[in-house]
Amino acid sequence: MLLITGKNGQLGREVAALLPGAIATGSDELDITDEHAVTSFVAKHGIDTIVNCAAYTAVDRAENEHKLAESANVQGPLNLARTGAKIIHISTDYVFNGTNFKPYVETDNPNPCSVYGATKLAGEHAVLSNAETAIIIRTSWLYSPHRHNFLKTMLRLGPENTSLNVVFDQIGTPTYASDLAGAIFSILPKMEHGQRDIYHFSNEGACSWYDFAVEIMRLARLKCEINPIESRDYSTKARRPFYSVLNKSKIKNDFKVKIPHWKESLQKCMSRF
Repeated sequence: MLLITGKNGQLGREVAALLPGAIATGSDELDITDEHAVTSFVAKHGIDTIVNCAAYTAVDRAENEHKLAESANVQGPLNLARTGAKIIHISTDYVFNGTNFKPYVETDNPNPCSVYGATKLAGEHAVLSNAETAIIIRTSWLYSPHRHNFLKTMLRLGPENTSLNVVFDQIGTPTYASDLAGAIFSILPKMEHGQRDIYHFSNEGACSWYDFAVEIMRLARLKCEINPIESRDYSTKARRPFYSVLNKSKIKNDFKVKIPHWKESLQKCMSRF
């Protein structure tokens, strides 16, 4: 039996939609930070595979809520990894500090510049050190029609404003949660016993948050002007990497995953609204 954690999140909803026979839980049904609850749940339901989509993702709040972020992003994955089930665990481009000048490969040394990134990196280590079979998938700039994300923020603010300021000096790649869910779906039956590995997945291409916002307004036919600004002019508690594009060659080669360009996937997602 397969368990999907974080069923109410952006990715959890998309994965659950592709795997209707799986057990999907939110924090109300299963608190992954409770080791006893996790052990009992996995044993009771005969869970042999876990897709962990649960996480603390409030990047700025994490600077002041270190214990909450650590509980969800480190202790939770550790508890799941110790059950003996195969696990796919989702991580982030924010494990890198963004000083690279080319897309990050899986073997590049991580060096997070935020509490969120540090807890996600520690979660990776917890999973790889304790699970017998584990795949870590790092992704970036996740969006979907669900929950809170940059796309939904732009679609909310666009009709209310004649112009918005968006940073142009942070470069990465938007990832449509449905595309990532599809990749997970294709990887699950191909996981090899004893495998412990890290993969990168985002949509193809690269852009700034400014470029992303401009394309959202264009597709939504909103007349809100997007003004490019520097990160230093938009103060946040947590530092973001200036460059966090992920190299996807490994996941494409190992699992024959086909990845659409971010503009194509953005249009597909927006057609669902």
